[in-house]
Amino acid sequence: MTSPDWSATSADYAKHRQGFPARFYELIEREGLFAPGMRVLDLGTGTGTVARALAVRGAEVTGLDPARGQIEAARRLAAEEGLAERLRFVEGLAERTGLKPTGFDLVVAAQCWHWFDRGLAAAEARRVLRPGGALLICHYDWLTLPGNVAHATEFLIEAHNPRWRMGRSTGIYPAWATDLALGGFDALGFAGFDHEAVYPRAAWRGRIRASAGVGGAMDPEGVARFDAELAALLDARFPEEPLRVPHRVFAIWGRRP
Repeated sequence: MTSPDWSATSADYAKHRQGFPARFYELIEREGLFAPGMRVLDLGTGTGTVARALAVRGAEVTGLDPARGQIEAARRLAAEEGLAERLRFVEGLAERTGLKPTGFDLVVAAQCWHWFDRGLAAAEARRVLRPGGALLICHYDWLTLPGNVAHATEFLIEAHNPRWRMGRSTGIYPAWATDLALGGFDALGFAGFDHEAVYPRAAWRGRIRASAGVGGAMDPEGVARFDAELAALLDARFPEEPLRVPHRVFAIWGRRP
């Protein structure tokens, strides 16, 4: 799978992509995966949505991403939020982080596991975790139900980018259990829940511009054409303000023995 040019999406990504809801962070605390004071590595950090949320909750976080534009946006947002002392952001690959072994209590891969060489990424996560530390893989996906705005939006993405093949997700990823087991993790667990995300219509357009199939794959002219058609679609079929878009949170984890 070809990775998108995430740096091209950074402005919209930083402004419009919603992070995991508060209930997700309550879940990982309840499951014993996270506690204040932990050292956390956030793989594929993007603009640092999860990294910043964990820093607010008392973690010391390293955010790693190969896209320079994403790292620059993450650093700016962390500084604006007064989190720079608890966060550092570095360019790098999940499969070869270059970080010291056994340096982290928790490794998180949020919205990104499918972009990695999963076997190598699992092995690297195991290397940088302390014994008993956890690798947490999680997603926050919109749900395409017949006739809803996500369903209509996906059809429009496919019309503009026929090579995009990431639609119709159920938001559940059972194959990741095998990734964890083959990576040498045990005590596997999983959890999830559905959540209704609220998007002003302009923010939904920005969210979609920041997605892999649009901003990460099209040139600026193509993105502008797509965005104009999405605006027209929303005017014609989804005039309500704001939009309410069903999402699903899925999390699966294992521990380094």
